[in-house]
Amino acid sequence: MADVMLMKEIEDTAGRLGIDLSQVDFESIRLPPGEDFGIISDDEEVLQEESLEFDSGFGNIIVVGNLPVVPSEKFEKLEGVVRKIFGQIGVIKDDGLWMPVDPTTQKTLGYCFIEYGTPQEAELAKEKTDGYKLDRAHIFAVNMFEDFDRFMKVPDEWAPPESNPYTPGENLQQWLMDEKARDQLVIRSGSDTEVFWNDARHLKPEPVYKRPFWTESYVHWSPLGTYLATIHRQGAAVWGGAGTFNRLMRFAHPQVKLIDFSPGEKYLVTYSSHEPSNPRDANRIVINIFDVRTGKVMRDFKGSPDDFAIGGTGGVAGVSWPVFRWGGGKDDKYFSRMGKNVISVYETETFSLIDKKSLKVENVMDFCWSPTDPIIALFVPELGGGNQPARVSLVQIPSKEELRQKNLFSVSDCKMYWQSNGDYLAVKVDRYTKTKKSIYTGFELFRIKERDIPIEVLELENKNDKIIAFAWEPKGHRFAVIHGDNPRPDISFYSMRSTHNSGRVSKLTTLKGKQANALFWSPSGRFIILAGLKGFNGQLEFYNVDELETMATAEHFMATDIEWDPTGRYVATAVTSVHEMENGFNIWSFNGKLLYRVLKDHFFQFAWRPRPPSLLSAEKEEEIAKNLKKYSKKYEAEDQDVSMLLSEQDREKRRMLKEEWEKWVNEWKKLHEEEKQLRQKLRDGEASDEEEEYEAKEVEVEEVLDVSEEILSVDFGQE
Repeated sequence: MADVMLMKEIEDTAGRLGIDLSQVDFESIRLPPGEDFGIISDDEEVLQEESLEFDSGFGNIIVVGNLPVVPSEKFEKLEGVVRKIFGQIGVIKDDGLWMPVDPTTQKTLGYCFIEYGTPQEAELAKEKTDGYKLDRAHIFAVNMFEDFDRFMKVPDEWAPPESNPYTPGENLQQWLMDEKARDQLVIRSGSDTEVFWNDARHLKPEPVYKRPFWTESYVHWSPLGTYLATIHRQGAAVWGGAGTFNRLMRFAHPQVKLIDFSPGEKYLVTYSSHEPSNPRDANRIVINIFDVRTGKVMRDFKGSPDDFAIGGTGGVAGVSWPVFRWGGGKDDKYFSRMGKNVISVYETETFSLIDKKSLKVENVMDFCWSPTDPIIALFVPELGGGNQPARVSLVQIPSKEELRQKNLFSVSDCKMYWQSNGDYLAVKVDRYTKTKKSIYTGFELFRIKERDIPIEVLELENKNDKIIAFAWEPKGHRFAVIHGDNPRPDISFYSMRSTHNSGRVSKLTTLKGKQANALFWSPSGRFIILAGLKGFNGQLEFYNVDELETMATAEHFMATDIEWDPTGRYVATAVTSVHEMENGFNIWSFNGKLLYRVLKDHFFQFAWRPRPPSLLSAEKEEEIAKNLKKYSKKYEAEDQDVSMLLSEQDREKRRMLKEEWEKWVNEWKKLHEEEKQLRQKLRDGEASDEEEEYEAKEVEVEEVLDVSEEILSVDFGQE
């Protein structure tokens, strides 16, 4: 809020001085040396800290110990062996290999310095060659040169650390205490990042915090809404609060490109890709896992893109993101990644593999964690030309016990969808027909919480229908499927509970010929948006699944993103800078009423601030729902007050417009009276301004429309 007020003061001052801020090139402004006019730059502070921590300049040099001690005649041979071993990893600079010699004996001292083109190559060389066995008596000990500088600064005598006095920090959950129970949202447009309250009652967003150049690519809320993460050249940073957004922690990771939080916000995963000095070599991938509160690196992973390219969707440079998938609920107890024929599961207590070995699964293609339990669902395609069927397996962690398995035949592709409570798992299976000339789709539905995990098979009435989209109802038992061919596919709703409670899936309804290709359930269930994005140009249908009826239809032309707020009361539709026109976002009520619209040039990102799960039990929530009318009286009165205030504001606005118009008319009447003498003079003494005293005369005007010449031939008779 302070930044918003500061910008307002600047605009007011510029207005008084007659300065047009849009014409000012702020980049060209230079302050006198040593003068900051009382404004401390956060960027300068960050750069100073970074230079203290990282700019030693020796990050690309390694020290290799335990080399053979040889006389001068064997020096070139030893140097050639060392250059051959270490030159395979990266490009050694010219004169980048130095092997010190004892001046008295003229023998080597048993160690050397090697300088690479980049720090990444030096780190890789340390990883690959530390412990390398040259022969029985010489095993390399490789260290970074920078480490020696740090070791030399350690004092010889131990001194107890100074204890800093405790200072209470900001309440990071303060934003949840908003008296109006509003939600926050963040947007990025141009160079600005802004946080707002969604003040739907007043039909506008209320500014909270604004900062230019806050991030170099994008911002990312943590899963429970406690932190907002930003990305910088030196690494990532997290910020927190309700209105001030103070920086809480920095995570040093040069050239970081991607970040991801664990579900319980305890850990932050960062990713970077570094180009080698030799163009023939592969990029160097670095992934760090930080403790969010302390900023300490708990585990790092390094390698080539091929080492991280298996499994997942999306990402950069051939790497699937996120590389690591978190499981075991909100405890952040396990994380895992998929490799060739293995799934590596790590525990955060030691940050090492469970049982010190990976789970071997031949030809595994995909896996995903239950959102609430330490259970992995994995898919293995057919092997041996169809002799070994494809299968979906459920594996318990940490015991690695297989809870359930289903063999699948003639499989073309398979996708798995968990319900948010982990109660159900839907497996969409694309199968070949007997002739293998076409494909049809069916669903295998696992009831995870029931005894022996029963499985049901669901096939659409028309097996040849293409599945366009699938989505579970959050916290519920229903799911929706878009199926058929464009431009008007059908949408079917199913329930995992039948009317007779027989435990079988049942169809609720099918909506025919809808302009939709995406499904967006409300976080609280019950309501869903049937959206037509991309080719459908932003068609929206707000649908009540309880009543099986459409509440409203609307359009947000060229909409690229749709996101419900965490409570399910409001939904945002946005047009990002993928399109050049109409950039900005709309806020709608859950039943499809457009509340307000915000236009922003160069609009890049919109994100609601997530909320942590409710602390109320399911029984308490049900009790509140039953007695909602009792609670709603208070809020209805507040809504009525706001409505009256808005009406009063509208009346005041109309009154001001009327006064402004009357003032303008009176000014022109006054000017008209002042110029009366001048008009009389221009009319040659005619004094009247009255219209009826003018004499109208009709004047006939003759006008030649066309003139043409024509030669006539006359035949005179001869005498």
